[in-house]
Amino acid sequence: MISKWLIPVSRTILIGGLLPTLALAQKTLTWQQVRDQFEAANPTLRAGRTGIDEARAQEITAHLRPNPTMTGTLDQIDPFTPDPYRPVTYALPYVSVAYLHERDGKRDLRLESAQKGTAVAASQLADQERTLLFNLRNAFVQTLQQKAVVALANENLAYYDHFLAVSSDRYKAGDIAQVDLDRLELQRVQFETDLQTAVVNLRTAKIQLLALLDDRTAVDLFDVTGPFEFTEQIVTLEELHQIALANRPDLKAAIQAVDKARTDHRLAVANGSTDPTFSMDVARNPPIPAYFGISVTIPLRVFDRNQGEKARTQLDIQRNERLEDATRAQVFNDTDSASAALNSTRVLLRAYKTKYLEQATRVRDTVSFAYQHGGASLLDFLSAQNDYRSVELNYLNLVGAYMTAASQLNMAAGTEVIQ
Repeated sequence: MISKWLIPVSRTILIGGLLPTLALAQKTLTWQQVRDQFEAANPTLRAGRTGIDEARAQEITAHLRPNPTMTGTLDQIDPFTPDPYRPVTYALPYVSVAYLHERDGKRDLRLESAQKGTAVAASQLADQERTLLFNLRNAFVQTLQQKAVVALANENLAYYDHFLAVSSDRYKAGDIAQVDLDRLELQRVQFETDLQTAVVNLRTAKIQLLALLDDRTAVDLFDVTGPFEFTEQIVTLEELHQIALANRPDLKAAIQAVDKARTDHRLAVANGSTDPTFSMDVARNPPIPAYFGISVTIPLRVFDRNQGEKARTQLDIQRNERLEDATRAQVFNDTDSASAALNSTRVLLRAYKTKYLEQATRVRDTVSFAYQHGGASLLDFLSAQNDYRSVELNYLNLVGAYMTAASQLNMAAGTEVIQ
């Protein structure tokens, strides 16, 4: 038979052995750590970087010179010669080497076009990263928000359980009726529902964040940490416009696309020029033991002077200029909308923080004290509880909306204006 004193000792040893393992397994990340892991592991970004490497490889192809060609001929082989062992006695060997000479800087223009194409692709990848970072920041904010909601739900449930314990004592003392105690206990289900809903929402936010990080860590072992509050950091609209115009990668890509279109048009014009082919041949023609010759082949561009590509690239310049104008207008629209949303949320948060939160707490505590001493009705108490719960939850939701609006503003500006 196992001695009784061994049971608590074995439990202590078991818990003591598990705690270091659990502590080491817990993974808690700050926003900067989340961002660093995202940039290193997100499969979409990794695929985009591979696309940039492919574009750089195309630069090598664009700058290659044309390969020379070599032609070898052995003519006048006589299989019917009287001497069957010497059928190539009077054969004429002929070797020719030809090279196409590209004029008007075609090779350099191809390289320039490819390099500008790589620059456009890099800016487009940066714009894709900007959008993905906005989604990542939203998932991070949602996780912080749901953590705060879970903490509030636990606090409300603990407060209400304490009040239920006091009410149960009052019922036993005959101060309140059974129906009032039953109604108080029925109200507890609302606080339990709030807690379970917040727990589910927290897990959902963590799952979304882990998916963006391409992380296979178990949800229960993953957490994030960071400030969940609003700040009074204000950026004027004019400053925001200037920051966005300087940093938006989609606008940069649009400007680069116009520049590339101009280069492509110059290349189309160059491709309409004539490229001569120079060749040299060496041969033997008895009684001449050996001779060589040179030739130049010049295509006559009578019909095809690359007219279609010249016209297409000229139109492409105009199209990309219009797209640049549209992107620039979108930059102003995004920054103005994000700034308006952020300022509106900030005004509400000021009112909550300076007035409504304190009022809701004071009303709840005052009505609770009055109800416990017979100075307020049950309906007054339940109403005060619901008001407090709603005000606190609305405040947390507003903080989440503010941080989301700040992320939207950073996305509109193309850089982190508000930390």
